[in-house]
Amino acid sequence: MRLIYLYSILVFVILPSSIGVMAQEAVAERLLLVTLDGLRWQELFTGADARLMTKDGGNVNDEDALRNRFFRDSPEERRIALMPFFWNSMAAQGQVFGDPDHDSSVTVTNGHFFSYPGYNEILSGIGDPAIDSNDKNPNPNVSVLEFLHNKSNFAGQVFAFGSWDVFPFILNEGRSGIPVNAGWEPLNEGHDSDSLERLDAIAKELPAVWPSVRYDIFTLEGALHCLRTQKPKILYVALGETDDWAHEGRYDLYLDSANRNDRYIQRLWQAAQAMPEFANKTALILTTDHGRGDGREGWKSHGVDYPGSDKMWIAVMGPGIKSLGVRNSVHVTQAQVAATVAKLLGHDFSVTNQNVAPPLPLAPVVVEDNQ
Repeated sequence: MRLIYLYSILVFVILPSSIGVMAQEAVAERLLLVTLDGLRWQELFTGADARLMTKDGGNVNDEDALRNRFFRDSPEERRIALMPFFWNSMAAQGQVFGDPDHDSSVTVTNGHFFSYPGYNEILSGIGDPAIDSNDKNPNPNVSVLEFLHNKSNFAGQVFAFGSWDVFPFILNEGRSGIPVNAGWEPLNEGHDSDSLERLDAIAKELPAVWPSVRYDIFTLEGALHCLRTQKPKILYVALGETDDWAHEGRYDLYLDSANRNDRYIQRLWQAAQAMPEFANKTALILTTDHGRGDGREGWKSHGVDYPGSDKMWIAVMGPGIKSLGVRNSVHVTQAQVAATVAKLLGHDFSVTNQNVAPPLPLAPVVVEDNQ
């Protein structure tokens, strides 16, 4: 009886303290995941590369105009000129991983360093070497989006929009049940929206430079419409033009695309913050699917034959995430994004697979208990 009495006292003393600690842990109610296909860490952290801002180096049409838009004297000024929202808002309010100048790295672990393997790694938390092509094969791995979609509080509240038409297969739309609008698929399917109908009409009239990749503005507008009308708890937006303009060898259009994408992310974030369902309750994760090579020819491509393709970056901001900017002396992997998505929303993704990489080491906001 004495042991039971002592145990009861311990429970009474310890349990309230434990509950208090748990209550202080900030968890987002909603989340935006955005990927920019093939955007190099070099441009993100140091801005436009002067070596490539020429006709010979980057097939640039108007060198003076490009330099006026994006070249500045210091790397810090150049990166802000290229991606002002990222640096003035996201980096200032959140945390950024992958800057070599800060002894930080984000490494791709799948061994292939191109798109489908990269997106699988981001979404499933596993660098799966068996995912070895960009073919339209349904992904056998369960993504963190599917994992959350199967939770009662997220069912029917997860949506995805992608510029590349392989995303329905990457997210295994048939198995997961997550609505995925991708490629040149009409935006107005299943809706009754005059604005989406007009966008679909415009899309049909534009030349499709890439048959499998639509222009990012259509992906953004579809995602914004979904955000405002469906108010999803999780929205994944996969923008693609940066990678495709790089493969075309057009450094000017690659930079322009990165700059537009920065504005698109700003529009998405501001639209979310303007709605009470999202304001101050939403986390934003931004990353890429792979790195690229370097130099006059290497920057255009990626893969095992292009050194540097395994190096990329991740940025996170939202409620409960301390504003640390570029992290120092932190080394993480692409695979850690998936568990981070789950953790920010209050779930443990590792229950699906013991090989899932752990969440990013985000430094949380410390909430002091004044009681």
